[in-house]
Amino acid sequence: MATVRTNGIDTYYEQRGTGPPLVFVHAAILDHSQWEPQIAALSDEYTTYAYDVRGHGRTGGSARRAYTIDLFADDLDAFVTELDIDRPVLCGLSTGGCIAQVYAARHDEQLRGLVLADTFTPDLLSFRERLQRSLLLRATIPPVRLVGYERVERVLNWVQERLGGTDATGDYENIEQLRADAPKMPTDEFAKVIRAVASFHETDVDLSAIRVPTLVLYGEDELPFVREHARILARLPNCTVREVPNAGHASNLDNSDYFTQATREFLTGLETKNALGSKHDSE
Repeated sequence: MATVRTNGIDTYYEQRGTGPPLVFVHAAILDHSQWEPQIAALSDEYTTYAYDVRGHGRTGGSARRAYTIDLFADDLDAFVTELDIDRPVLCGLSTGGCIAQVYAARHDEQLRGLVLADTFTPDLLSFRERLQRSLLLRATIPPVRLVGYERVERVLNWVQERLGGTDATGDYENIEQLRADAPKMPTDEFAKVIRAVASFHETDVDLSAIRVPTLVLYGEDELPFVREHARILARLPNCTVREVPNAGHASNLDNSDYFTQATREFLTGLETKNALGSKHDSE
C-alpha cells in the first residue's frame, strides 16, 4: 500500500509479486480492488500494479472542476513514469479500457501488450448507444445529488437490463459489495467522473497507432453496443478477441477463472515472442 505523486495528485496503488510488470486500470465508480481475482492469481509470475483512478477510492478527488478521459490517461502516464515501470502490459476494463486506449494510442512504444475488457471506442454507433453511454449517464447526476448514487445506479442498471438483457450488468451484488468496502465517493466527484465517461465520444483517439499485441475480452451477455465495439477493436493490427462465457459487463468478476486464464495465456504468448526475438537478435 503506497501513494505516488502523479500529475498534481497523490495516487494510491498496490504492488504485488515479481516479474514482468502488469498495470490494471479499473472501471468507473469502483477502485483497484476490482482486480483482486486477477492480482491474486497473476502476481505469482508478474509484478502487478493496481491504482485508484483520480476521483476514486483512496486516491480521492482533486480541485479540478472537470475530468476527462484524456486527463485520466495523463495521470496514467505520470504513474508509469514516476514508478519507472518498464514497458508494462496494460489491462483496462470498461472506463479503464477507455483510459488504456488513449494511453496506448499515444505511448504504444512504452507498452509490451494491451488488454481491453468490456470497453468501447469513442465512436457512437447508434442512437441507442448514445442513449446508454451519454444521455442516461448525464441524467443520473441531478438525482444523485438528492438520493445518492447507489439508489440511482440501481435504476440505471434496471434500464440497461431492459435495453441489453437481464444478464448484461453481470453479478451486480458483487459490484455493490466492492463499492460498499471502498471509501465513499463524494457526489461532486461522481458527477465529474460520469461527465468524463459520457463525453468520451469527444476524445480524439487514433486507434491505428496501437500496434502493440492486444487482447480484447467481452462478456457473453454484454450490452450489444459493447460487443459491437469489440468487433471494431478486433481490427487493430495485432489483436486477439475472446468472448468470456457466463459474464456480463464486469467479466473479470463474473467469470474470473476464464478471464484470468485468457489473460495468462496472452501474457505467456508475449513472453514467448520476446524470448524468440531476443534469441534471433543474438544470432
